[in-house]
Amino acid sequence: MEESIRVKQEFLANAPLIESAAKTVAECFKRGGKLLICGNGGSAADSQHLAAEFMGRYKNERRALPAIALSTDSSFVTAWANDYSYETIFARQVEGLGKEDDVFIGLSTSGNSKNVALAAQKARQLKMKVITLTGNKGGALKELSDIQINVSSSVTARIQESHLLAYHIICELIDREFSE
Repeated sequence: MEESIRVKQEFLANAPLIESAAKTVAECFKRGGKLLICGNGGSAADSQHLAAEFMGRYKNERRALPAIALSTDSSFVTAWANDYSYETIFARQVEGLGKEDDVFIGLSTSGNSKNVALAAQKARQLKMKVITLTGNKGGALKELSDIQINVSSSVTARIQESHLLAYHIICELIDREFSE
């Protein structure tokens, strides 16, 4: 618990970036855009969690906000990975679903997940805003991000705990913008 508290205290330095991410996503929704989110393993689960908070509700009653976790279409993911490459499963979906008014959020505790980085590259090609949540030193995603929220830790569990805190703050700030 002490390690988790220490990491989160250091993570406080990211508060302006978290607020900027929330504003970027809120502006996207106001323009009629959507949010595309991806990650692997626990980060895939987190992408689903975040998409569910926007499509459903976080705390306040509001309209559904369009968010898609790219890891949820198991038929596409398994077919594409089998026939082409696991490294391009998210980039292909960004190509098919993304447009300029949308926002891409990539989650990677290492910052070096190849499939997330390729999706971020595709999002940039489409002129989408790219937000990443990473750990360690930010990895390859650092250079691909408009906004990078990085946890200065190499412990996956501590990084994921801090990412969850960031997601919930983003959801709360957006709830305030769209509450009925």
